[in-house]
Amino acid sequence: MRTVIPVLGAVCMLLVTAGAASRLQTGPARGEQIYTQYCASCHDQASPRIPPKAALQTLTASRILRTLDFGVMMNVAYPIRRDEREAVARFLGTAGEDAGPSPASFCRAGRQVMAGAPANWTGWSPTPANTRYQPAGAARLTAADVGRLELKWAFGFRGDVTAFAAPTLVNGTLFVGSASGAVQALDAASGCLHWVFQANGPVRAAPVAVSDGGRLVLVFGDQIGWVYALDARSGARVWMRRIEDHEATRLTGAPAVHDGILFMPAASWEETRAIDPQYPCCTFRGSVTALRVRDGSEVWKRYMVDAPVKTGATRVGTETFGPSGAGIWSTPTLDAARGVLYVTTGDNYSHPATLTSDAVVALDLKSGRIVWTQQTTPKDVYNSACGRRGANCPEDSGPDHDYGAAAMLLRADGRDVLVAGQKSGVVYGLDPDQRGRILWQARVGEGGVNGGVQWGMASDGRQIYASVSDVGRLPAAPDAPPLGDAQFDPTRGGGLTALRIADGGKVWFAAPRPCDPPRPGCSPAQPGALTAIPGVVFSGSMDGHLRAFSTDDGRVLWDVDTAKTFTTVNGVEGKGGSLDGAGPVVAGGMVFVNSGYPRFGGMPGNLLLAFGRPD
Repeated sequence: MRTVIPVLGAVCMLLVTAGAASRLQTGPARGEQIYTQYCASCHDQASPRIPPKAALQTLTASRILRTLDFGVMMNVAYPIRRDEREAVARFLGTAGEDAGPSPASFCRAGRQVMAGAPANWTGWSPTPANTRYQPAGAARLTAADVGRLELKWAFGFRGDVTAFAAPTLVNGTLFVGSASGAVQALDAASGCLHWVFQANGPVRAAPVAVSDGGRLVLVFGDQIGWVYALDARSGARVWMRRIEDHEATRLTGAPAVHDGILFMPAASWEETRAIDPQYPCCTFRGSVTALRVRDGSEVWKRYMVDAPVKTGATRVGTETFGPSGAGIWSTPTLDAARGVLYVTTGDNYSHPATLTSDAVVALDLKSGRIVWTQQTTPKDVYNSACGRRGANCPEDSGPDHDYGAAAMLLRADGRDVLVAGQKSGVVYGLDPDQRGRILWQARVGEGGVNGGVQWGMASDGRQIYASVSDVGRLPAAPDAPPLGDAQFDPTRGGGLTALRIADGGKVWFAAPRPCDPPRPGCSPAQPGALTAIPGVVFSGSMDGHLRAFSTDDGRVLWDVDTAKTFTTVNGVEGKGGSLDGAGPVVAGGMVFVNSGYPRFGGMPGNLLLAFGRPD
């Protein structure tokens, strides 16, 4: 998926890769040694911008680990293995956990979990077709209502600088993960807390509510490879299991669920590990694991590439392995009528290239057997070392045009069309009855490493809606500080296109709005997932704005700036930022959206915002 390391942290990244040459290759990670290699050159010097080691030693180890995982140091820490992050956090930090939510954050006695109206959005999309469309009865919002939306409440994720978790809504209760790994059940009307569960790693995937016997369970994955099932009423753990042994496993997509089986996709951090010239690249394999909802037992597993073998060595002598990659970043798309599951895949990290990278792949629901593959960008072998032509960058490296968005199963003119949007800036219409034969293709953006369709499109059954990132960057100033803000071009990026389902023809185009005024971390890029209701499509932007567009002609119906300070219902200091990743959730007359996404140099933030009609 998105693998560029921005200007933010470039100098410290050089220190990371320079220190990696002396990394221990065997034995447990040593916190003090790792700190000396990766951290001391910054934190052992006096600087008003960088906290000294003594200040870090006053923090808990869990908070330091969160900072490395998805906090202000995430851009520097991505090439560092998870066990090494844990070791340096233990070396620096104190034992124990940070303080939990204040008692005042919790709902008053008598306010029950899932006791509200049955207007739901569970998982990545309300339907298995992954259209991210909410019909009128469940949305309870019309195009005329949207212009009157106002803030109902704001919830702050304590200690976080990113708000990337996709919420899910069941009968008036909102379930949402966080960068800290806290999974929380909130009252949708007020934002008060029902319960909190602490996962092992950050949680950005939407929980999926599934009936299991007489109870409702939530199933989801975290960013270090664990899958969980929780009792939705109490937050109690039903079961948990790690589905991949690879240390760089990353579960970003929500599972698909069918007939008591959940299908969990797996992607990886390993693409960024390759920045280190001493890292033996690469061995991760994208996969889907089928698990029973009742107990988490495995039904089948399907890897997207064969087991890696040694293939040679880099110019600095580090061993190379392959094939690798073809991670699955998004939710699988269910097609029960044909008995298949559609997944979209990422690029290969190392040679040899495979036919299953940058592809739409159909898997048999019962066995996981690959039924067919339609590859749209062959030989896309790429990893993060290619940003600086590092030693681990493959020869004849590809354009990094993988898929991050789920496919949508639509219908037009009496036939089904499987629609997939790629980072290349191209949207494809495929024939699911002819092994994914390409019916049409439509360019909606320039495409690139951080370009094209990123996290998700939407469709109301009439049209396809596709927004693009195509973020533009400006050269860093010679005197820019090493951890300064990324320099985005405030006029480049973004755009929203409506396409016909039958042939991919363009219906309308809504041009992006340049940052006004330009500010650090601001870009008009629109990489986040879209959401549609009758007459309206919602799209967030890295400039912090959430906008509602008319599906008739693309005109803006509503525009709210979330990149500002908000008073939160849970007493946490809250500030919004860039909108990226998970798109809005709409149900029961409410619109819920995260604000804050600094991963690629955007504006940080820690908010979940709820909008509704005036009382």
